[in-house]
Amino acid sequence: MTDLDNGILPLRPDLVGLEPYGAPQLDVPHLLNVNENPYAPAPDVVADIADAVAQAAAGLNRYPDRDFEALRADLAGYLRVESGVELATEQVWAANGSNEIMLHVLQAFGGPGRTVLSFAPTYSMYPEYARDTFTGWVAGRREADFGLDPDVARAAIAEHTPSVVLLASPNNPTGTALPAETVLAVLDAAAQVPGGCVVVVDEAYGEFRRAGVPSALELLPDHPHLAVSRTMSKAFGLAGARVGYLAAAPALVDALRVVRLPYHLSAVTQAVARAALRHAPALMAQIGSLREERDALVVWLRERGLTVAESDANFVLFGLFDDRHAIWQGLLDRGVLIREVGPDGWLRVSVGTPQDMTAFTDALSEVAGL
Repeated sequence: MTDLDNGILPLRPDLVGLEPYGAPQLDVPHLLNVNENPYAPAPDVVADIADAVAQAAAGLNRYPDRDFEALRADLAGYLRVESGVELATEQVWAANGSNEIMLHVLQAFGGPGRTVLSFAPTYSMYPEYARDTFTGWVAGRREADFGLDPDVARAAIAEHTPSVVLLASPNNPTGTALPAETVLAVLDAAAQVPGGCVVVVDEAYGEFRRAGVPSALELLPDHPHLAVSRTMSKAFGLAGARVGYLAAAPALVDALRVVRLPYHLSAVTQAVARAALRHAPALMAQIGSLREERDALVVWLRERGLTVAESDANFVLFGLFDDRHAIWQGLLDRGVLIREVGPDGWLRVSVGTPQDMTAFTDALSEVAGL
């Protein structure tokens, strides 16, 4: 029996018996379970990052720039190129991964007596952000194709009057992107909530969206209650750096500055992010090939009679299986790790290198008898 079981530690009652979040971390040849970019930074990028870290290390006896305006300006410059949206430095915020960004949002706008609303299935960390900030959690439902009916969204907002709405687009684990009309419907309904309501569009996989799919960043000028979250973990291939960021109106960003811990973004993290942003074109060079691999995988799976969700991300949700765990285990036994996540019967596979995808399709053909 542990100390927690003995009641020696005064653990919050709502945390008793819970396990920490995390996907399996296993040493197998083909890691396709956590939506990582399979391509490591090129040697010249690594060298530039290392030099930037060395320069930062010379001043580690001092606290870092707590408002990191240089990094925020660099992120605004990147978004200007990537999405064609002009942003001022004071419209951008950053933190240790988009996870901390979301926590800042709920620390500022959630809390006891308030509610955060999302639509399931969606990212499994959202209810944990709510729990950790003592914010009520409500999950509406997506449609059978994992899209979001604007009328359903409006009705849910009117019923629950949330202070925060979380919309992942592309959605995790389904890969579904939301059309601008749906986001606008949510924004309009949120504007009617007494006391105000912040709408966060989580675009962690935004760079992988198909041609013609807009970014919610385009809606920022007319919607001061909108925030758009991004990350450098996926498209940039910097999951190990832990850098997430958000774009919003200056007043919304200022609210996040109130709740952030002092000096939350280390000098090393800032140096790594700024060096990586200098190499954005090179780091993003594989995006096109990953999109092509994704689209080819969708076709391959459907040709074999499987159901596949439309994806604008770097992963694919597919099924349906009577015993998805048996399929997952069979793939693992053959050196391919994917994710057992989402509604019953579905599995999610990240898009990897051509070699990864060949290993996956060969293993799946054998395990599922395709």
